[in-house]
Amino acid sequence: MSAWLWWLMIAGVLGAGELLTLALILGMTAIAALVAAVVAGVGGGSVAQLAAFAAASVALLFGLRPVARRHLIQPPGIATGVDALIGKTGIVLEPVDGNGGRVKIGGEVWSARMPVAGHALQPGSIVRVLRIDGATAIVHPAELWT
Repeated sequence: MSAWLWWLMIAGVLGAGELLTLALILGMTAIAALVAAVVAGVGGGSVAQLAAFAAASVALLFGLRPVARRHLIQPPGIATGVDALIGKTGIVLEPVDGNGGRVKIGGEVWSARMPVAGHALQPGSIVRVLRIDGATAIVHPAELWT
């Protein structure tokens, strides 16, 4: 069997291992095995294949892996989805009280209600989002937060 085919099989095994671990180590060595397969395919000897594999492994593990990990692992402080709305300000479109109403938050219209019954906010009032309860924003007058 040709040397390039052996390198392809090694790359396949390492690639499959990467899918199981997701550590970005086996995947980088799988790419290095593909580089060695190319060297073998163009007629490089065993020493050239091993040198290409070693050089590509070192370059990928110490050069590309840290960059890839920074892009895969996001800092824990980034709020997404409805969590990103907490603390945002909006404007009342329809009167908001303890039973309901409508507000515009970041260009989207949300159903909203006050956390305390008996108080009402009139259209044009500025509100701040306390939390999201299902599809309803729980809001409070923004001037209470300043």
